[in-house]
Amino acid sequence: MTKTQKKNLFRILLSAALLILLSFLPLSGGPRFLAYFAVYLIAGYDILQEMWEGIWKREPFDESLLMGIASLGALALAAYEDGDYTEAIAVVLFFQVGEWFESYAVGKSRRDISALMDIRPDYANLDDGNGGLTRVAPDTVAVGSVIVVQPGERIPLDGIVMDGASSLDTVALTGESLPREVRAGDAVLSGCINTNGLLRIRTTKAFGESTASKILALTQQASERKSRSEAFITRFARVYTPIVVYAAVALALLPPLVRLFLLGEAPLWGTWIYRALLFLIVSCPCALVISIPLSFFAGIGGASRHGVLVKGSNYLETLADVDTVVFDKTGTLTQGKFAVAAVHPSELSPQDLLHIAAHAERFSHHPIAESLREAYPDEADGCEVTDVEEIAGKGVRARVNGKVIYAGNDRLMADIGIASQPCRRSVGTTVHIACDGAYAGHVVISDVVKPHAAAAIRALRRNGVRETVMLTGDSRRVAEPVARELGIDTFCSELLPADKVAKVEALLAQKAGGRGKLAFVGDGINDAPVLSRADVGIAMGAMGSDAAIEAADIVLMDDDPWKISVAQRIARKTLCIVRENIVASIGIKAAILVLGAFGLASMWAAIFADTGVLILASCNAVRAMFFRESSLREAAASAKP
Repeated sequence: MTKTQKKNLFRILLSAALLILLSFLPLSGGPRFLAYFAVYLIAGYDILQEMWEGIWKREPFDESLLMGIASLGALALAAYEDGDYTEAIAVVLFFQVGEWFESYAVGKSRRDISALMDIRPDYANLDDGNGGLTRVAPDTVAVGSVIVVQPGERIPLDGIVMDGASSLDTVALTGESLPREVRAGDAVLSGCINTNGLLRIRTTKAFGESTASKILALTQQASERKSRSEAFITRFARVYTPIVVYAAVALALLPPLVRLFLLGEAPLWGTWIYRALLFLIVSCPCALVISIPLSFFAGIGGASRHGVLVKGSNYLETLADVDTVVFDKTGTLTQGKFAVAAVHPSELSPQDLLHIAAHAERFSHHPIAESLREAYPDEADGCEVTDVEEIAGKGVRARVNGKVIYAGNDRLMADIGIASQPCRRSVGTTVHIACDGAYAGHVVISDVVKPHAAAAIRALRRNGVRETVMLTGDSRRVAEPVARELGIDTFCSELLPADKVAKVEALLAQKAGGRGKLAFVGDGINDAPVLSRADVGIAMGAMGSDAAIEAADIVLMDDDPWKISVAQRIARKTLCIVRENIVASIGIKAAILVLGAFGLASMWAAIFADTGVLILASCNAVRAMFFRESSLREAAASAKP
């Protein structure tokens, strides 16, 4: 609770206590008015101050004007009749209670988001090259520098682990509570906490371009992009408030004048002024103006709890209407990392074939070479590797323990006069191996489907997504098994970046005039144009390119496609809460307005219609912060592929 919230709470409690005390004191006339007026000022001086500032700036029509006129009018009526001042003060007091609840709810949402986003470290331990460490500001560390992150410290900049192994707490970035194991050669992101081992990291990005800085910038910008509902309510309040004020004036003046001049009856000024004051109180749009932005703010905070950054409430609202999801393949549905999928030797054992292939690729930096070395972890076993020669676009030649080894594609085999055998059992990139002029077999390298990709597709279908599409530059032979394995409805292969844009344009044209929206999910630089063109662009935030993250509207911090369904459920829950608040606020207010116009509602009913509805709507809005992901996992697990 902030100091301002504590101060306001104290003021509310003090006013309530004094109001109760005055009810027991035998005061009357002027002293009684002054005592109650003092309590009124304690409870509502800021309302009068804001009302006066609005009038002075010629922008008077807001809730402060409605509350100020209504409470001062009720106070004047009580003074004129020497009646009950409690209603007049209660109007202000309960309005302040509603404002306090709204302030507390917003503050809690902000604190929750700030706690999740409190990921920017204050310092970096810079290796000075002489075995010493210098503590410096992260924004002074140049790209390519070596920093040391000790156990318990937060990683200050993105980089590659040079030495050491550890577990990283990534909850602030991804919402995932399970630790991530890293070792030499692994990429690490700023904002993660090093939980145990000592890490030496070579930085790959400047501080301003690091993941932590970008997350903070995206979070700060999110509130600037209003949804259609928020924008409507803002415009609505500007038009609605003056109409309410003029209608209240008409209600206070016209019926008495009609009674006096047309009907020849007593005007009953007090009765109609009282009803006009009720009208002002009930008509105050606080519940709508406050609860709808609060609902979207809470929804964005709830998404960030699950590792999903939404750049604005307008994107959250659009995501709720998505019924077509288009995926890039590599790096989005698959890990974008080659791995050995199959080993088919000719005469050697599978282990021996991997052994000579990994040795031949020992000094290559190609991703295929790295996957071979990972598949054979004992590659550095003392075998002699000499005469290594890279053959551009074809493969590598090397002498391993005196044997001439060729590892590469079928063109390399053709060049050396060896007949290669195509792989008919596995899909992927085939690396053919020849040993001393004889064909030794082949190894199939393929991209690996992400663990939760199939569950993500099922969960999207449970959400009501009608069509899933995969667009890829890979060949049909590679793309088709992935689409079939994941249950993708439609796929298109061998596409250039411009072809992807054309495909998305065609899908959008089919949806023209319809209610549903289209989302595109990608991670590469070539996906940036499509991300910008889709109704909602979703990028992979951990390993995705800067261009893709910049062009996207929503960022998945752990690159898990499963989080798309989570984000959509949160978006739909948020929109449901917004609609509940709109219906409840307007419905209750309309009912009390009708009753008040016929003299069937008291000031207390008006107070409930204003402040009570505000408190209920604010509490309802905070529900958007909370979403139980396990229920979605259970539903997706039980769904048919």
